[in-house]
Amino acid sequence: WLGAQPSRAAALATAAAADVTEPLPRARLLTLQGRIEWNTRSLDAGYDHVVHAAQVAAGVDEALAQQLAMLAASLAAWGARSPRSFDPAALVPAPAPDAAPRVRAAHALLHGFRAAARQDWTTSADCFRDAFALTDADPVDDHVLQPNLGVAAMLVDDDERGLRLHAEQLTAARRAGALSMVEHALTRGALFQLATGAWTQAAGAAAEALALTASTGHPGLTALPTAELAVLAALRGDDAERHLAEVAAIREAHPVGLGDLLVVDLARWARGLRAGQPASALHHLEQISSPGLRRMAALDRLEAAVRADRADLARAWLDELDAFATGTGAPAALAVVEHGRALLAGDDAAEEHLRRALQAHGTSLRLPDRARTHLALGEHLRRARRRVDAREHLRAALAAFDDLGAAPWSERAAQELRASGETARRRDVSTATALTPQERQVAALVRQGLSNRDAAARLFVSPRTVDFHLRNVFSKLGVTSRAELAALPLDR
Repeated sequence: WLGAQPSRAAALATAAAADVTEPLPRARLLTLQGRIEWNTRSLDAGYDHVVHAAQVAAGVDEALAQQLAMLAASLAAWGARSPRSFDPAALVPAPAPDAAPRVRAAHALLHGFRAAARQDWTTSADCFRDAFALTDADPVDDHVLQPNLGVAAMLVDDDERGLRLHAEQLTAARRAGALSMVEHALTRGALFQLATGAWTQAAGAAAEALALTASTGHPGLTALPTAELAVLAALRGDDAERHLAEVAAIREAHPVGLGDLLVVDLARWARGLRAGQPASALHHLEQISSPGLRRMAALDRLEAAVRADRADLARAWLDELDAFATGTGAPAALAVVEHGRALLAGDDAAEEHLRRALQAHGTSLRLPDRARTHLALGEHLRRARRRVDAREHLRAALAAFDDLGAAPWSERAAQELRASGETARRRDVSTATALTPQERQVAALVRQGLSNRDAAARLFVSPRTVDFHLRNVFSKLGVTSRAELAALPLDR
């Protein structure tokens, strides 16, 4: 399984099951079978394995039972169901105050996931903060607890922690050669990068995950990174149709497992971004069902609803987002709530809401949303004939969109800036945007001082492949040495 051979892993686990009767090995085997199942075939079947494993471990190993009950609650928060009657909170008692931090952290996560499933965001956020406090000072190297800390960060939009946890997970997985965990860290980390505007890194992560999953023998695993590439293309104004067609073909021919909910919603978001008419965009965007992606796409959803004369829908979505923002205190959500109120308010109140949104954005990492608010405020001020005031925000929006490579939004900001009476001076954008995701990855590793062989080992490709990509990088960027490459500003 760790070597990215899920079919072989499933066969070995099935063969072993007949002989494994001792409770602890059996619980671990059931957990592995569940992990294979929910990643490659059925979320519900995988969840049922974990429920069984937790019941086997209960009363035998407190730490393992706590972990498995927490894992079951995490899967249930994503919609998993089992025919077994199971209450993870009743299965395991609260750990003693002097129990190991990871045991107490697992218990806190368990209750946080249960609260998230019922959208009790205040309780969920409090429980997750307790779990983070128990593990931040001493990062865990645990293939169950560590990924679920990342899931918790995703559920409450803790972008800073989510980026860090997935970077740590990726480093540990590469070091151990655990390819299945490399894929998990890449695709889940890419969602945080997508939200915060690290689009080049997200594209590189998705491209690497796509190559890795394509080699596993389970084509369904390629759906998630392909869907991530589709959204990135749509955000940048590139053609996303090829990726979307591939996603549809993969889902039709193969089971996708736990990631299917994300795959479907990412495809809906990409189609909504590509739609030309408000009603068409709204048709796709209103179908997004996973809470995290509803929040990532919130501005697109709210704008589409308002432009399609569905203020009632926008208000309902805003109420949902307001409940999340109030419960968690997530600055990105607080900002989008104020931006959404501006969309629904009259001209007299819109400015105040947009300025409140920018204040909330000051402690948020979600740069694309901040740029959208700058643009909205600049547009509002220009329409109010306050052109000088508008220019400050339009300049900020244009600079941010240029940095992101968000061509449609850059053009809109440039048009608004020209309408304000100022020539839109486009920034000298690095030609790094011309690099493919694979070339960006190679360039980033070489700039860190890695040899071709070391870069190849990090990316799980041959040194010949790295050499091929590096020659393309040199040609596109007009450099002739590794030193020149290291000196270029390629942070985009």
